[in-house]
Amino acid sequence: MPRRRKSDSPFKRFNSSPEAIRLVRMMYVRFPLSLRNVEDLLFERGIEICHETVRFWWNRFGPMFAADLKRQRISRIRGFRNWRWHLDELFVKVNGETHYLWRAVDHGGEMLESYVTKKWDKSAALRFFKKALKHHGSPFEIVTDGLKPYPSAMRELGIEDRRKMGWWFNNRAENSHLPLRQRELVMQRFRRMRSLQRFASDHANVHNHFNSERHFTDRQTYKFNCSAGLAECQGLMA
Repeated sequence: MPRRRKSDSPFKRFNSSPEAIRLVRMMYVRFPLSLRNVEDLLFERGIEICHETVRFWWNRFGPMFAADLKRQRISRIRGFRNWRWHLDELFVKVNGETHYLWRAVDHGGEMLESYVTKKWDKSAALRFFKKALKHHGSPFEIVTDGLKPYPSAMRELGIEDRRKMGWWFNNRAENSHLPLRQRELVMQRFRRMRSLQRFASDHANVHNHFNSERHFTDRQTYKFNCSAGLAECQGLMA
């Protein structure tokens, strides 16, 4: 996809205000709300749109919004040296068929990469590793569970010596599934594999941006981080 020029506004052909579109995309992906929930909340604020408009706006602007957040985050964290990844896989039903969502989380709890496959084997793990390494560089240590495709794929890539396994070591990746599971219930499961891949990637980038780890900070620091996150989001795609 060609990079959008700064002088071109993505909202120039829409009658709705850019502020309303930014509010819709943030509400839908940041909070566990359905399309109709967003429609009702906007109506209370005096913005009357259909829930299908919410879907259209998210499909149109959501990937661009998430890509900007991901690009800025990667530029900040690629220089870290003692970078630990936690890998895990999630079983997701798509039209009654089991799919596998491979996920990589760093030691700070931020979601790095999500990749959906139909199979649970070495080739799927290898594709996931190549995608994560291409976007984020090589980590110092990789924590995995006992799944056999992991060592096979890492051996082929020459990074098997960085693998680490142990009891309770991978809780960071296990807990990262909870926000996506909440959204899966609200959305009444996913209908297509492509929709799952797109939403998982976009949701991870937005969740990382607003994940301030409230239990580790005081009230003033938390308020400052929230204000800074909102201001940065309003500046994106302006």
